Amino acid sequence: MALHFDRKDYDQRKEKTVVAMVERGLDALLMFKQESMYWLTGYDTFGYCFFQCLILRADGEMVLLTRAPDLRQAQNTSIIDDIRIWVDRDGATPADDLKDLLKRGGLEGKRLGIEYDATGLTAARGKQVDAKLEGFAVATDASELVSTLRLVKSDAELDYVRRAAELADDALHAAVDTTKAGVDEGAILAAMQGAVFQGGGDYPGNPFIIGSGPDALLCRYKSGRRKLDEKDQLTLEFAGVYRQYHACLMRTLVIGEPSTREVAMAAAAEEALLACEEALRPGNVMGTVFDTHAQVMDAHGMRAHRLNACGYSLGTVYAPCWMDWPMFYTGNPVIIEANMVFFLHMILMDSEAGLAMCLGRTSIVTETGADVLSKASIDLLVR
Repeated sequence: MALHFDRKDYDQRKEKTVVAMVERGLDALLMFKQESMYWLTGYDTFGYCFFQCLILRADGEMVLLTRAPDLRQAQNTSIIDDIRIWVDRDGATPADDLKDLLKRGGLEGKRLGIEYDATGLTAARGKQVDAKLEGFAVATDASELVSTLRLVKSDAELDYVRRAAELADDALHAAVDTTKAGVDEGAILAAMQGAVFQGGGDYPGNPFIIGSGPDALLCRYKSGRRKLDEKDQLTLEFAGVYRQYHACLMRTLVIGEPSTREVAMAAAAEEALLACEEALRPGNVMGTVFDTHAQVMDAHGMRAHRLNACGYSLGTVYAPCWMDWPMFYTGNPVIIEANMVFFLHMILMDSEAGLAMCLGRTSIVTETGADVLSKASIDLLVR
């Protein structure tokens, strides 16, 4: 088996999960989030695009329901011993197979936690599951049970996060070396992603975000490429990924002489980032970090150009998005603890001036504050 952690690590994770289930009065947990399955068992696949479910009972027994193409995937990457296959056929309803598994496992009439907030559990599949469970068992939303347990990372996990951060730095260096007037965005993107792969990294949970000119103001990937002008701007948001663990960076590069406005925006972003990292301490709540971001940005006159969130947790996540739960926004009551991993991004988008300025990096929370993982300077990058 291609396990990325010691068997004892998985055993400890399962024990913590069972304890959390019992505290909620759950007899079983039905997992549809791929990151939950990976964290708990090592199971590594993109097969969650189809119906699959990992059942964990309160006695610690596990069974995976999936399709035939993922049988060997589970055998080769996970500690799961009991793997059941639902058969592809016209009119197949794997929710029936799930109900049968639950019945055979003595879970009829029991209280079941379900990861409803999961990419793998589409609205259609969720309706099928609910229909089969109606009158059979008591279903309750347990979407954040495992996500909460994943927030605080083990030493082994943090080793992977640190390696991911090194790969992110490699990608940034590749981008800076490649970026200049006349270069195609595709060449920059290829250099960045190539640096991650050459370092033994993985695909990210979502595409690298790259945009120049007017598209530098976008926070999402879009198809289509252009070549950089003599005077231009390039926004990059990307991740180093190692063993599915992410560490992100974000930069806006200026091509040509930066304007006074760009210098002012960069100064605001840098001050806000450093202030937020100072607030990234055990005992603070996540809402306080966002409020710190907002206060600095607003003091620089950037209220109209900032966003209503300034980062989020990172860990092992799968497509379509590398953002993990929870996020930095005002009023978020989640308490920051040591060994949590967060990506802080200071995003400024001045639509009237047509200018972007973004700055972000990943930190591990320690007992004394933020351990910034990137070794790269946060000075304004000019090419």
